[in-house]
Amino acid sequence: MRKIIKYVLTDIIRNKIIIAYTVLLLAISFGILSLESSSTKAMLSLLNIVLIIVPLVSIIFSTIYVYNSSEFMELLLGQPLKRKTIWLGTFVGLAASLALAFLIGIGIPVLLFNFNAVGMMLLATGFFLSVIFVSIAMLATVYTRDKAKGIGISIMLWLYFSLLFDSLVLMLLFQFEDYPLENVMIVLSALNPIDLSRILILLKMDVSALMGYTGAIFKNFFGTQWGMLVSFSILLLWIIVPLIFSLRKFRRKDL
Repeated sequence: MRKIIKYVLTDIIRNKIIIAYTVLLLAISFGILSLESSSTKAMLSLLNIVLIIVPLVSIIFSTIYVYNSSEFMELLLGQPLKRKTIWLGTFVGLAASLALAFLIGIGIPVLLFNFNAVGMMLLATGFFLSVIFVSIAMLATVYTRDKAKGIGISIMLWLYFSLLFDSLVLMLLFQFEDYPLENVMIVLSALNPIDLSRILILLKMDVSALMGYTGAIFKNFFGTQWGMLVSFSILLLWIIVPLIFSLRKFRRKDL
């Protein structure tokens, strides 16, 4: 597995798209943090980038890379290697490279200009989102051979988590506004890694006016160290569960 991880990691690090992605994050982060006088406003601007651009690049790049590596995987399957080793090696290489690009692009400016609890939470959630959407991308690719269809599924998943989910939650709130939905809102927050990451960062920033109804409820129930532990455990599950399902499918898939 080490050789597969090393090959994938080396191949992706030299990829021009990943280099451009890292440089773009670095330029935007330095620009926002150095030009914005208010650290709170600067972190809110970076928050939007982390919650939108990072998942989008992670899921689209991973989807395309897995499809383009299909011939390489078939070659590896001809060797005395387990399918589990090939699939996990590809996942670790992809996740490590995209997480490294994020930590360089966002991490260096944050450590220089905003080295505090909010900055560390931003880096932690961004790291998790990078790996989570690699895992989701691999799940999408293993269920269809059609590259165009796979990319379309990945884009739809990103749209769902980034935009549609919050709309569905708001519609649910309006439809059942006469009923107590506190516990339901907590469960719904765990069903979207982007929404959960947003709440974690806003809790650290202590900007309750910007948190909305979902964030306020989450703060009441999980605004403690135990709540943070539960939240990161849920983010970890968002990595593990799609990866397990994709691995099970890949083991049975006829290549």
